[in-house]
Amino acid sequence: MSKPKVLVARAIFPETIDRLAQHFEVESNQADAVWSKAQLIDKLQGKAGVFTTGSERIDAEVLDACPDLKICANMAVGYNNFDTEAMTAHGVLGTNAPDVLTETTADFGFALLMATARRIAESEHFLRAGQWTKWAYDMFSGSDIHGSTLGIIGMGRIGQGIAKRGAHGFGMKVIYHNRSRLDAALEAECKASYVGKEELLKTADHVVLVVPYTPASHHTIGAAELALMKPTATLVNIARGGIVDDAALAAALKDKRIAAAGLDVFEGEPKVHPDLLTVPNVVLTPHIASATVPTRKAMADLAVDNLVGYLVNGKPLTPVNPAVLAKH
Repeated sequence: MSKPKVLVARAIFPETIDRLAQHFEVESNQADAVWSKAQLIDKLQGKAGVFTTGSERIDAEVLDACPDLKICANMAVGYNNFDTEAMTAHGVLGTNAPDVLTETTADFGFALLMATARRIAESEHFLRAGQWTKWAYDMFSGSDIHGSTLGIIGMGRIGQGIAKRGAHGFGMKVIYHNRSRLDAALEAECKASYVGKEELLKTADHVVLVVPYTPASHHTIGAAELALMKPTATLVNIARGGIVDDAALAAALKDKRIAAAGLDVFEGEPKVHPDLLTVPNVVLTPHIASATVPTRKAMADLAVDNLVGYLVNGKPLTPVNPAVLAKH
């Protein structure tokens, strides 16, 4: 019996390809070409599964043109590259890679918070440019992390990880806003208090965004929300591009209506709003919050496990549209 065919849409660890090859006929993209939609459709012909990285958009047009496709396995916890309604209608399962990146991403979120608050990138650029000629009492004075108020919007696993780091490691007062309130035991574990979004923005010294992207969460932070924040406050986005109105944020940073921002994700990435590149009080990183070798390997392994689990054993581990399973 011939093996099912799968496509790996971007370059990935060679051992990941080897694992897939034990079960499938694999077409890989180790040259890491970024395909157009037409090219992706062409590559998906005859494929039962596709290993995606989050940058490949799977929508109705793709699904209409790829009738053999049964599963799209994302090597990411977010899956806003999937049109899950269209996938469910076409009987195509989507899977993601939650949990395995929680602690690594929380580490990075806190690192980005500290770099933003303490003006690390800004001061490094100053030093590298040869502008450091003497010490000054107010040179790159930032804001304290310890003892300050941390506001987290989005209190899933990663948000909880950041809350614990802030409360237990830095003695921060943690407040959070979420679609639903955590149970009392989790709140106590995180030392976090639930507040309304407006109160959080007005109160927090540091705001961290960890919400999934949906049409409802588009521009969760825009000009109106930025206007509520303290002029001394910082904003960190490790969620998804589109959660923040990047143009409005650039304007607020330029006018110093907030002190600083740290961004790992952007609207329309890998493009970055040009105004963000002109303001000094922002730390910019290229979507690397989960980028450690062990974590990225674990994410890849989970995507493989989902492909094998569904196409070989009929039991995926982390489906995002489980209604598809009910049809089989």
